[in-house]
Amino acid sequence: MLADKLYDEPARLAALHRYEVLDTPPEAPFDKITSLVQSILNVPICAVSLVDQQRQWFKSCQGLDTKETARDISFCTHTVAQRQALIVCDAMADPRFADNPLVLGAPFIRSYAGVPLSTPDGYNVGALCAIGTTPRSFDAAHIAILERFGALVVDELELRQVAQRDFLTGVLSRRAFTNEVERKVALYQRHGRASALITFDIDHFKSVNDRFGHPAGDKVLVEIAARASSALRGEDCIGRLGGEEFGILVAETSCEGATKFAERVRTLFAATPIALTEPLTVTASFGVASVTAALPDHDDWF
Repeated sequence: MLADKLYDEPARLAALHRYEVLDTPPEAPFDKITSLVQSILNVPICAVSLVDQQRQWFKSCQGLDTKETARDISFCTHTVAQRQALIVCDAMADPRFADNPLVLGAPFIRSYAGVPLSTPDGYNVGALCAIGTTPRSFDAAHIAILERFGALVVDELELRQVAQRDFLTGVLSRRAFTNEVERKVALYQRHGRASALITFDIDHFKSVNDRFGHPAGDKVLVEIAARASSALRGEDCIGRLGGEEFGILVAETSCEGATKFAERVRTLFAATPIALTEPLTVTASFGVASVTAALPDHDDWF
C-alpha cells in the first residue's frame, strides 16, 4: 500500500494541498528547524521544500534567497519518489544532476541530503534537505538527525492544519484567514491577480445571547457560517475573525462583483429564520474592498 502511494501523484498533490500551506508567510517553528539543521550539519543551505505540480516551494529556507524553483530541476523531486533518504555526495559525478542548472549555476549545489516529508497516511509531500556547495559525505548519524527533524516538520504541518479551523463553525481561523489575505496581496503584487475582501458582522448579536442564551448564540454563528460557505466558489474562502465577525475572500473578482456577491450572502441570511425557542431572522452588515497596488500589506486591506 505504501509503495503504491509513491506513484499516485494526484493523491500526493491532494495530500499536499490539504495542508493549505503553499504561498503562506514564514513561520517560526519551520525556520527554527531549518536553522538548527543548518548549524548541526554544517551546511550553507537547508530548506523545507514542498513539491507541487510544477514547482518546489520553500516553506522555510536558510542560505538561499528564493521562494521556489521549477520542479523538473529540483533535487527534492527525487526525494519524494522514494521512502529513504536521498544522498548525493558529488552532484557533478552523478548523472542525474551533472547538467542540472542548480549545479552548473547558482546556488552551485555539489552535495545534497534530503529526507521525505511523509504524511500520516503515507504521502511524500516534500523534503527536508541539507545542501552543500562542495562535495561531502553524509553518514548515518546525519541522516538520523534529518529524519528526526523531518518528523518535526510533519508534526508542525499537522498542528498547523488543526489551528486553521475555528473550533465552533469549522471555517478558517483568524490566523489562517489572515494568511490567505496575505497570499492574495502577494499574488496581486506578483501576477496582478484580482480579488476582493468582504467582512461582515452579525447585527445585534449581543441581544441574541442575552435573549436566548449563549448556546443559541453559538447555533446562530454555526448557521450563518454554513449559509455563507454555501455561496462560495472553488477558490473563495471564509474565516471567523472573532466573535460575530467573519471575512470572505472572493478570488478573481472586482469590487463590483464582490458587492453583488455580498448582497447574495446578505439575502441568504435574512431569507430564512433560524429556529431557536422561536424563529429568529438574522441580518448582518457588510464591507467590501478590492486588492489594489496601494495596499502594501493585509492590515491596510482590512
